[in-house]
Formats: sequence, C-alpha cells, structure tokens
Amino acid sequence: MGVAHAAPRPEVVASGLENPWGLAFLPDGRFLVTERPGRLRVIGADGKPGAPVSGLPPIAAGGQGGLLDVQVDSAFARNRTLYFCFSEPDAGGAANGTALARGRLSADGNRLEDVRVIFSQKPKVASRNHFGCRIVEAKDGTLFLTLGDRFSRKEDAQKLDNHLGKIVRIGKDGSVPADNPFVGRADALPEIWSYGHRNGQGAALAPDGTLWMHEHGPQGGDEINIPQAGRNYGWPVITYGENYGGGRIGDGITQKEGMEQPLHYWVPSIAPSGMVFLTSDRYGAGWKGNLFIGSLKFGYLDRIELKDGKVTAEHKLLEGGRARIRDVRQGPDGLLYVLTDESNGKLIRLLPD
Repeated sequence: MGVAHAAPRPEVVASGLENPWGLAFLPDGRFLVTERPGRLRVIGADGKPGAPVSGLPPIAAGGQGGLLDVQVDSAFARNRTLYFCFSEPDAGGAANGTALARGRLSADGNRLEDVRVIFSQKPKVASRNHFGCRIVEAKDGTLFLTLGDRFSRKEDAQKLDNHLGKIVRIGKDGSVPADNPFVGRADALPEIWSYGHRNGQGAALAPDGTLWMHEHGPQGGDEINIPQAGRNYGWPVITYGENYGGGRIGDGITQKEGMEQPLHYWVPSIAPSGMVFLTSDRYGAGWKGNLFIGSLKFGYLDRIELKDGKVTAEHKLLEGGRARIRDVRQGPDGLLYVLTDESNGKLIRLLPD
C-alpha cells in the first residue's frame, strides 16, 4: 500500500456538455472537447463552451457511436494539427466503422481545415456498439488507435484479415510503418499492431513510452493490457468474464498457450473509460506514477498504484458524485481533468487538497 493522501477537491470547469467523450488541451489554456452526438467544441479558459467547430466529416451518431476521441499533435503549437476518431458511415448509411481523421484547427478555433480521413476500419458493420476509439501518439510520432470488435463480430478479433478487435499503428499521414509486425504477410492487414481485443476505451503512454490500454470485458473481465507488437490478447477465446446473463464465452477458459494474460482484470466489471499516468508531483510523491482510469458503471475515478509493472492497490475517487467518468487526462498544469458522460456533462479539474 502507498502513502495515504487526502482526496483532491473537484472543481467544475465547464458544464452543459452533451455526453462528452474526449478531451485535449490547447497551448493557450483552452480545451478541446468532443460530444458523442457529433460536435467538437473549444472551451475557453473561463469555462465557456464555444459554438461547435465546423468542418467535421459525416458521423454515424447513435448508440455508442459518434464523435469520440481527440488528440492534438505533439507539434500543435507549430502546425495546429489535431486527430479525431469517430464512427464513419458507409455510403448507404446502413453500416459503419471506426475511422481516424486529421485536420488543422483554424486560428480562431471555429473550424477544421484540410480534413482528411487517414484510416478506416475494415469491414464496416451494421452495429451501434464497440467502436473502441482511443488515440495515442507514440514517442516515434506514429499513432495508435484502439478498435472494438463491433459486438456482433467478436470472433473476428482472432482473425488478421480485418480490423475488428485490434489495435492499429499508422503514420500521421495514414501510411503503414515498415516495422509493424504483420507487414508483408498476405493473410494479414498491415496496420495491425495487436489483436484479440474486445473494446478498448482507454489508452495511454507510460512514463517509459510503453503503450498501455484497457478494454471492456463482457459480464466481468475488464482488462488492463500492455499491447506488444504481434501479440494475441485472447478475446473471445479466453476471458475472465461471461455472457450477459451467464454462460461461458469461447472455450470457457482464462488461459491458453499463445494468448497473453492481462496485467490486471476486474470482476465484476467497472466499465473502464479514459486512462492516464500521472507524471506531475502536484498531488504529492505518493501519487506520481499512479495510473488513473474512469469507471462508467460505478461512477468513480480509480487511482491505481503500481510496482514493478503490477497493480498493488486501488483507490476510488469522486465516488460522491456517482457520475459516469468517460475520460481522464493530465493537463499542462500537471493537474488531472475528467469528463462526465451525461446529457449535462461536465469538465472537472481535480485540485490538490
């Protein structure tokens, strides 16, 4: 167990957001927030949301789909480039899939320019569920994107001829890095980094630059994983969860040769979303290096202590509000910020006690 610290004090920065999903920070102190129904807003440092940013592509909003994560480029101060992922409709509107686009935010922050889709999940599926859709820029400048299994196609998570239930890695122009693990294989899509995932709604770089992610289990079995190139993370063959209402999934087992074990799992499910490592010392030395994950199901922020790459303790923060925590990020000021997934969603800053 780590050193006990007083819980931080939540301060509402902005409210009136409709099911906010993704959060990013602009160099001038403003915030970028996505709203799942299909809106991107710039929120001033004073907490006032601006009008929706124009220039977004068509979005299949509905169910779990819509405008989801957003990430500013590491050189945003110079190039004003940002990336966003969303549920992309097909030409007829009957099917959809997760897509990743890039665009340039205008100087006034009112519109996106030069918008281009740089990745589209294949195949598109007639589903409103399991889009995944967290974006991480790696230290080498490539982009990771988590992709859900679309719920009705879970078996495809074990096949390499599709993007369902995968993490992909691409260049910022949509190109395929030459060192991706399946490049050159005729039976595999070259964008794939790892596979056997269910629905990853949290991803972050650890302080050492390693990619971590978490994914929703079914009924039980939410997982934290450290996805490595070419590895199989087991879904739906192995899982610590079961079918909704009971009953085994896949082989009804939790381990199998050639499939990776999670770093950590939850039974019952907490429905995790959002993920960040705290690298600042704003909350005291005992919190620095901790992992923070939001719980949609139970409405708390999970502070996770780690030692030697293992979970040693968990602490529930923000339990009193009981609001669904959709995203958590560390701001340029070293403080933690969370988004609550509600029709009157909020952007909340956590102030040190």
